[in-house]
Amino acid sequence: MAAGLFNHIGKIMKKTYTYAKIIKKIKSLYSRRNVEGMARYGIDVKNAYGVPIPVLRKMAKETGKNHALALRLWESVIHEARLLAGFIDEPAMVDEVQAEKWAAEFDSWDLCDQCCGNLFDRTAFAEKKAAEWPHRGEEFVKRAGFVLMAALAVHDKNAGDELFLGFLPVIIAASSDDRNYVRKSVNWALRQIGKRNAPLNRAAIKTAMKIRENGSKSARWIASDALRELNSPAVKKRLKAKS
Repeated sequence: MAAGLFNHIGKIMKKTYTYAKIIKKIKSLYSRRNVEGMARYGIDVKNAYGVPIPVLRKMAKETGKNHALALRLWESVIHEARLLAGFIDEPAMVDEVQAEKWAAEFDSWDLCDQCCGNLFDRTAFAEKKAAEWPHRGEEFVKRAGFVLMAALAVHDKNAGDELFLGFLPVIIAASSDDRNYVRKSVNWALRQIGKRNAPLNRAAIKTAMKIRENGSKSARWIASDALRELNSPAVKKRLKAKS
């Protein structure tokens, strides 16, 4: 009986965290110093209040999963509200129309990464978007595709190697894109795939060597940074222990 009462009280507490209260709380936590710090890291701060991610994650835990609330928070256009939307939305209720809309409205790398790594990678169409978005021209949509590859490599324990091997030619093709947020995501995807298991590590290293032959500044950076980690003793030791 006590456990049931506790759960009931918990549900009531979560329901009281309304849209209006969330927006009010975000605004009350405004920090000029944090906003300036975000700007230095390349985050678009025109609608930001400087609320740290750990604070937003705590709010998300207190709020609980809520698809309808997530949609409202996204429409507020407030940077932190949109981050929170990605934390509380329900993957099973997210469709491709919503994913395409949100991706098209990504205006910062952190918003892209948090949505992809906490929400989109858990949807039924995650693999599809990981294959589609890298071919898009918009910088953050293209980045989203590679972030999804990286997130799937870490989170999807049931995916077969074939999925990730299929991503490698796409990574090679995008390695000459010199846009900062694209090249960093390409590098990230390659490294995460190469750290998944020993066979994929070997495949990722071969891919990095092919990328290095491209000759462009972006490709050379992606390859050298990936090879440094994928060939490191720490990664080799971890993969050997896993196998």
